[in-house]
Amino acid sequence: MAYRRTPKVQARLDSQRAAILDAAVELLAENGYAGCSVNAVAARAEIATGSVYKHFPNKAELVAELFRIVVSREVAAVEAASRRAGTVAERIVAVFETFAQRAMKTPRMAYALLAEPVDAPVEAERLEFRKAFRNIVAARIDEGIADGVLPPQDSQLTAAALVGAAAEVLIGPLTTGGPDVLPELRTLFLRTLGAGHA
Repeated sequence: MAYRRTPKVQARLDSQRAAILDAAVELLAENGYAGCSVNAVAARAEIATGSVYKHFPNKAELVAELFRIVVSREVAAVEAASRRAGTVAERIVAVFETFAQRAMKTPRMAYALLAEPVDAPVEAERLEFRKAFRNIVAARIDEGIADGVLPPQDSQLTAAALVGAAAEVLIGPLTTGGPDVLPELRTLFLRTLGAGHA
């Protein structure tokens, strides 16, 4: 006969898993991927290291789950920005401005999401993040093309180029606290989209 967890035991395990992930989010924001060792997460969550392994077989799986959680928040924020009032081009720019503004509030975490060297499972999550971001932008580009306010173009290619450009340009300010790059990015995006040149 298979063992069945009681609701009380399951609630305790769920609470422990949530504490592990909360601790990992804090450490990611403070120290990046490198600072999310299983020992550090266990210490921050105030549990035994072995308890972390009951939920996650290794650091890569823990951080991959962490990335899914953090990225889903970012995707929801940029999706909402893409639906604000304004022209299609303004909504597309709002996607990148929203992401950049949120990134600059937690630069260490944003750098970890965008560029820090990671294990393969985490890199797979990073690629999913970029695809989700690209798809949001591509959908707005398609709307602009359909409405005749953007010139015909491969929306997936343009969106991927914009996502890549934004990530590359933001790495500098995220790591060095450099100058505000949003005005230049805005100009680049509008030119790339062909806004006003349909």
